Amino acid sequence: MPVVMPEPDGAVLARRAEIVAALKRIVPGEGVIAAEEAMRPYESDGLTAYRQLPMVVVLPATPAQVAAVLAYCHREGVKVVPRGAGTSLSGGALPLGDGVLLGMAKFNRIREIDLDNRVAVVEPGVTNLAISQAVEADGFYYAPDPSSQIACTIGGNMAENSGGVHCLKYGVTTNNVLGCELVLMTGEILRLGGRYLDAAGYDLLGLLTGSEGLLGVITEVTVRLLKKPECARAALIGFASSEDAGACVGRIIGSGIIPGGMEMMDRPAIHAAEEFVHAGYPLDVEALLIVELDGPRAEVDHLLARVEAIARECRALACRASNSEEERLLFWAGRKAAFPAVGRISPDYYCMDGTIPRGKLPLVLRRIGELSGKYGLRVANVFHAGDGNLHPLILYDANKPGELERAEEFGADILRLCVEVGGVLTGEHGVGVEKRDLMPAMFSETDLNQQQRLKCAFDDKSLLNPGKVFPTLHRCAELSHMHVHAGKTAFPDIPRF
Repeated sequence: MPVVMPEPDGAVLARRAEIVAALKRIVPGEGVIAAEEAMRPYESDGLTAYRQLPMVVVLPATPAQVAAVLAYCHREGVKVVPRGAGTSLSGGALPLGDGVLLGMAKFNRIREIDLDNRVAVVEPGVTNLAISQAVEADGFYYAPDPSSQIACTIGGNMAENSGGVHCLKYGVTTNNVLGCELVLMTGEILRLGGRYLDAAGYDLLGLLTGSEGLLGVITEVTVRLLKKPECARAALIGFASSEDAGACVGRIIGSGIIPGGMEMMDRPAIHAAEEFVHAGYPLDVEALLIVELDGPRAEVDHLLARVEAIARECRALACRASNSEEERLLFWAGRKAAFPAVGRISPDYYCMDGTIPRGKLPLVLRRIGELSGKYGLRVANVFHAGDGNLHPLILYDANKPGELERAEEFGADILRLCVEVGGVLTGEHGVGVEKRDLMPAMFSETDLNQQQRLKCAFDDKSLLNPGKVFPTLHRCAELSHMHVHAGKTAFPDIPRF
């Protein structure tokens, strides 16, 4: 469905010159970008269907500058949109015409590697892959590995609670972040967690991870490092139908085997990836599973044999296991290049993100095929099969009138389907603006108001990334006085703000 953003505040725009001048005093030199053409690279994130020039772009380089910018904007009532690498696929970093775009790209240093405690302390602008590269010589790595890991940053990963192909066994970002430094909208600097696995009190770190830039701006992250397994082998398993492949996923997990990663691709995605990477994928199958086992070599070989046996019982047409580290990495290279590869077979595509119970995979894949016929648009399926995180890629041509709108409606129906079968609207891309207006399909008005009250505890003026996540934005004062029909407060146990 088309996304509608709030109209810019004319009173704020009238003060633009004053605001720009004040920000230049806080972040001198080239830290403030105000010229229209220079701001053009910031008008969109990875959800390129929507574009909006910010009022001004600010590029701080220190936590003190971030704090000063936020404190000024809080005092003056100016909205702020935090931005990392701009790889968000849900419009989480879409600018506001009357807001400051706070770019965190200069926070790109690894501050400390502490192998004794198996942690790394990094700034939010460090790319996901750079963490693993910094410690690979010592036999360690950082587990969450989104397909965009070469470009996406750890701050953005934390904002969206990103996953990756190995999240089935090792968890998503929230399972691998131990601490952070956070700047509130008022300019206050907080530290949450540390170099230990758990902290006393409320799980504020868990609350912050996945909060999509609505609660604060992250300036430092402490991540957990893992020791590389002794052995890892991947298998390519081809099937005559996506339903058979989906059934095999359930059988593998149901047998008690938890692979390091388990990914699925359908025919369009297989062919696109193979032509792009030449990973050795079978081209005569309708669906392909990539199943990776890791651990001690004897265990890996044993479990791989069990997986192959289960696959044959599920009518697999082909099964090929990697016999070297180079071959294993090549198998994954095709999967991780699937999104750009699909760009070779369609002028545009709309990347969806929903999560379903694994047992519903065959049903949902069949229904997606039916929706494809209904809307007259092709779809390529690439997703994290092991944890039910779907990434259907809806193929369309934005130059053809009406195709973008059909793609949006198609995507909305897929997300409604995910909720209908017991799943959720997002797995790792976040809500942003893309799924904002679908939130009532999953949450009641009371649920959404309760979530907004929590936001008010961090951002009392609702200035951080407004227009995202919540379909209806209430002022904090309104939420604190909402009552149910019986005349009692809807949230009797929660302090008023």
